[in-house]
Amino acid sequence: MAPQAVLLQAHEEMQVLTRGEGFQRIDPELNQWIAATGIGVGVLHLTCLHTSASLTINENADPRVLEDLAAWMRRVAPQIGVNSLGEREGYHRYRHDDEGADDMPAHIRTALTSQTLSLSVVGGRLQLGIWQAVYLCEWRGQGSSRRIALHLLGS
Repeated sequence: MAPQAVLLQAHEEMQVLTRGEGFQRIDPELNQWIAATGIGVGVLHLTCLHTSASLTINENADPRVLEDLAAWMRRVAPQIGVNSLGEREGYHRYRHDDEGADDMPAHIRTALTSQTLSLSVVGGRLQLGIWQAVYLCEWRGQGSSRRIALHLLGS
């Protein structure tokens, strides 16, 4: 009978300080935390604990990819409001603007992306493709302190 691997788990909250709208790469910090847990193989589950920021896996080599993605998001969810899509209709301000003009667009952009990611861990590191990185997406214009819950299961 082969020995059974013991399932371990680790949980932490990671703080990410953002400088305003944009993408902040976080996989180096995630790999550092994974290494400190001693867990070599498993699954890391991430949850962004905000409604105006999100998570994504995307290109890590060409910054134009993130610039184009941000430009597309600004077009899809503009600060000026929502367009009824009618030829004669203009934009109407969002009703939810309690924290400024970028409040509701940030919520829309978050809804279009992801609050959670589950990633494989192999050799004590995230298993990412050669051109992939994990990013926190800040959708608000001002910088903020964002929290991400990290939950790692493995052996």
